[in-house]
Amino acid sequence: MTIIAARQRRQKDPIVNVMLNGGRVTSGFRDALFACAGREGLTVNEFVLRAAGEKLLASGSQFSGVFEPGDLPSRKYGSHSELEVAQP
Repeated sequence: MTIIAARQRRQKDPIVNVMLNGGRVTSGFRDALFACAGREGLTVNEFVLRAAGEKLLASGSQFSGVFEPGDLPSRKYGSHSELEVAQP
C-alpha cells in the first residue's frame, strides 16, 4: 500500500485494535478452525474476524471492510462494490 493510500484510509475509516480473550472451545472445533484458516492462507485471528464481518454484513450492518475497505463480498451484488462505498 502506498503512503498516500494509507493516509486516505486513515482519514476515512481508521484501523483500530480489537482486544478479545477468554474464548474457550472444544478441541475438535479448534482443530477445524486452524485447519480451515490454514487452507485459506489466513491466521486464525484473520479467519475469525473475516467470519464475524461476513455475519455482520449478512445481518445488515454497514462498514467499509474488516482489514481493508472492500475486502468482503457484497451481499447485494456478490462483489466488493457495495462495501467500498458503504460508510458507518
